[in-house]
Amino acid sequence: MPNKKSTTKKSTVRKSVEQRTAKKSTATSPAFRVRQSAIHGRGVFAVKKIRKGARLVEYKGERITWEEAERRYPKDPVPYHTFLFEVGDGSQCLDAVRRGSSAKWINHACKPNCEAEEDEDERVFIVARRDIAEGEELTYDYNLTFEERISKAEQKRRYPCWCGAKKCRGTMLGLKK
Repeated sequence: MPNKKSTTKKSTVRKSVEQRTAKKSTATSPAFRVRQSAIHGRGVFAVKKIRKGARLVEYKGERITWEEAERRYPKDPVPYHTFLFEVGDGSQCLDAVRRGSSAKWINHACKPNCEAEEDEDERVFIVARRDIAEGEELTYDYNLTFEERISKAEQKRRYPCWCGAKKCRGTMLGLKK
């Protein structure tokens, strides 16, 4: 008799764990997946409909100073391509090469469907600007800034945009204010 109770109890526990795992995986399954992109390299794609305003993912990475970033990356690789995201007062950045999240694979677009928002704790989140259809690539405007003056041709050579938007700027650099 004890063996039967023990077996019944085990299967009840096992079923309960399976049910919890199934519920958990459904409830926490990401709304996106990283795969090859037609825009550039890897990209992040919606695997289900995403509603406007949804907070999708935190842009994570090691928090470092810009001086450290310049030491690590004296010349941007692939040309002028890094996973650095400026935070706070601009003296620090997140280096997504180290401890980064899948947000580092979200590509730039001149007419993006997402935007980056920084909270009061200087954490950066990618948020849907509009409803996003299943299969659509997630993008945000990198709005890169560059201290030295460079020609339009050099901007497009060093920081090209391949988003394909009708009004593409041709560069990932932000508009001058």
